[in-house]
Amino acid sequence: MGIERRVTIYDGPGGPFEGMAIADPAGGPRPGLLLISNVLGTKEADFERGEKIAALGYAVFVADVFGQGKRPTRDDPDRARYMTELNNDRTLLKARLGVSLDALKAMPETDPSKCAAFGFCFGGKCVLDMARAGLDVKGVVSFHGVYDAPPYPNITPIGPKVLVCHGWDDPLCPPDATAALAKELTEGKADWQIHAYGHTGHAFTDESVNMPGQHFGYSPDADRRSWKASMDFLEEIFA
Repeated sequence: MGIERRVTIYDGPGGPFEGMAIADPAGGPRPGLLLISNVLGTKEADFERGEKIAALGYAVFVADVFGQGKRPTRDDPDRARYMTELNNDRTLLKARLGVSLDALKAMPETDPSKCAAFGFCFGGKCVLDMARAGLDVKGVVSFHGVYDAPPYPNITPIGPKVLVCHGWDDPLCPPDATAALAKELTEGKADWQIHAYGHTGHAFTDESVNMPGQHFGYSPDADRRSWKASMDFLEEIFA
């Protein structure tokens, strides 16, 4: 039948929320992937990425953690306002991540016992929080995420496996922040990996970003390498 998109409205604290289910409806349940967007929230680029992943045999749900209709644009001077609200209330963020995961598991194409999460930029912080909170996923992948820990305690041991794909020159996460994350994950007894890409900044998977002097922007090599690492990671956790 081919890959299809379905707009999905779901409830949660501060909702309603509008996500996008993406899957080939033919065949039985398969591993599910929650995809969490950057500071701009859900958008066409995320849906296209979801289709690429779904074509490999996964059920994908593009989560909405900001709320229905809350879609800032790149030229909006206050584009970070919804992200900032959640950065200031990580408990609320955790709750919204939980209901988004429930929406993925409710897709008829999803095997709810086999789920993972990918997050980009702010979404990278989100998937790390999912692991920290012990949400029911096999693993999480953070792409150029943000690493500051939430104010609530982590579960121990951290159950989901963790892959962090990191640009070494990322100004949002300098080496000391990356080392602090490694220490946190080690103390939490997590099964973790950090892949650091040299001469690479923030947003290295985003072809629409090009701010090289500020260490922000697309890197074809890091994008390709992190994609391969993430696909290998999914094969491992769902084996």
